[in-house]
Amino acid sequence: MERFQKFILLPLILTASLTGLGFCYSIVNGPTNVTVLAGSEARFNCTVSLGWIILIWLSNGNPVLTVINSQGAVETSDRFTSQNYTSSNGFTSELIIHNTQLSDSGQIECSTQQTSESRFAFLSVQVNGSLFIKNSTLTVKENKTIEIVCEALGWAPAPDITWMMNDSFIDKSWYVNHQSQGSNGLHNALSILTLTPTNTEILTCLADIEVLPYPQNATVTVIFVNSTVENDYSEESGSTWVIVLAVVLSLVGIILLIIIIVVVVRCCCLKKKGSTYQNEIRKVSAEKKKDANLENRQRHGSENQGYIPEELWNTEQRITSLPPMSSKFTGPAADLHTSSATKVRPQKRTEYLINPKKIRNVTLV
Repeated sequence: MERFQKFILLPLILTASLTGLGFCYSIVNGPTNVTVLAGSEARFNCTVSLGWIILIWLSNGNPVLTVINSQGAVETSDRFTSQNYTSSNGFTSELIIHNTQLSDSGQIECSTQQTSESRFAFLSVQVNGSLFIKNSTLTVKENKTIEIVCEALGWAPAPDITWMMNDSFIDKSWYVNHQSQGSNGLHNALSILTLTPTNTEILTCLADIEVLPYPQNATVTVIFVNSTVENDYSEESGSTWVIVLAVVLSLVGIILLIIIIVVVVRCCCLKKKGSTYQNEIRKVSAEKKKDANLENRQRHGSENQGYIPEELWNTEQRITSLPPMSSKFTGPAADLHTSSATKVRPQKRTEYLINPKKIRNVTLV
């Protein structure tokens, strides 16, 4: 791009030089130094006397914009533009650099291509980096010394770091600053504050560079804890925890008791329900069995328990009753009278069965 710019501007410069021979004009007011924040605009003014032919702007020796009296501005980049003003005193060209970068820092030159007719200024582009303290809150006991570290990263140039306590600046002997080179031309800084607090304090770390309207800041609150207050706080905390624990255990006990009662009642209900169900099953089973027996009797009749098969009956022995007993009368012969012989009627023998014959009767319906 730089070679292309030079290639375009060289013929214009030669033409202007040739046409400008014999003419004398000079730079009335040259550009002044500018310091800007990266990303913003930088503006430089250069005023030449009437009769001028050509005016060239250069950044770090490289032409970035050319203004020709007969043609106007010749812009080769969107980042470098110009505004022109004409007055009775001369012609003023304003160079505008958009979206400035750290690499733009350096020399800015306004040239009319005449001997000793160049004016110079310097552009300083500064970068606002980050600033932080690792802990936003610190708790410190009595008679304890602490170190608070404030770190600034990615600045250009390296920032100036100071400290404040409760809106009052702290003596520089209380802290130590260190600077180091970062990447891409940026700088880092570290500040360590040593402090023995006696009260709760608000500490502020400030980082400042020229272009910032107000320093960038980071704040930390240091809480001072007295030993007596700490002991009282510990006792109160212990009592509070005991109360909380007692309440929690009470609630847990009540909940467990309720659960046990519910489980017992539930089991009793299930047991009672199961017993009733079993009784109903037994009752239904008994009724079904009774109905089955009745139906069987109606279908086959009742069995005669005294029935004996005929085979057994034929083998039964008969038992004959004993003969009737006869009486013999004896006495003296004298007392006897002769009579006709008397016949004794034999008695009939009666036979009895040991077991009467049993007949099985079956009634079919």
